[in-house]
Amino acid sequence: MNLRKLLLPVVTVAATGVATAQFAVNPQVGINFTNLTNNNSVYTSSAALGFQLGADFRLGDRLYFQPGAYFGRSATYIKFTPLDTTFIEDNLIRTTAKVKALLGYNLVHGDGFKLRVNVGPTYEALLSVDSKDDKIDFNKKDYNGGSFNMDAGLGVDLSIITLETGVSYGLSNAYKDEGKLLPDSKYFTWYATLGVVIGGSD
Repeated sequence: MNLRKLLLPVVTVAATGVATAQFAVNPQVGINFTNLTNNNSVYTSSAALGFQLGADFRLGDRLYFQPGAYFGRSATYIKFTPLDTTFIEDNLIRTTAKVKALLGYNLVHGDGFKLRVNVGPTYEALLSVDSKDDKIDFNKKDYNGGSFNMDAGLGVDLSIITLETGVSYGLSNAYKDEGKLLPDSKYFTWYATLGVVIGGSD
């Protein structure tokens, strides 16, 4: 069998996939809770409420490519305990821009109901760092400018309404090597969003 005969089925399937591919836009707004890993005896952290808004795009049908872009604010309570009997608490607030490149699949692929999963890499760029009470001096120069992450989510589409929840695990250190706080820490975020699906199949 020659090369042309081997490639013909592949080309035919690919062309059919492009021709039948569907495109949808999914604007969303939601909440997030971000914590830091690798706490120690001096610095500990706990997640606080933040928000995010943006949009995903779905290219495909049951199996689809899902890129997206988001703006967010996340909050993390930091407790600093320099001595056994004293401690200082403050709320670390980060403003970020995040891009996603996820692969999604509809486990249930009904006309008015879809149960779907997605997974893939993301990148979150740090725009600003500040604190709520100014008790701890959070300085942007102590942080890495961005974080590569691995995201995974579970979503439900009810007609054009979409609900999604997921987690984002940081693959990059939050702080630079010379950072004052938890230099080996990474971000761990849980999120939930509500949105609408525009386009695609019904």
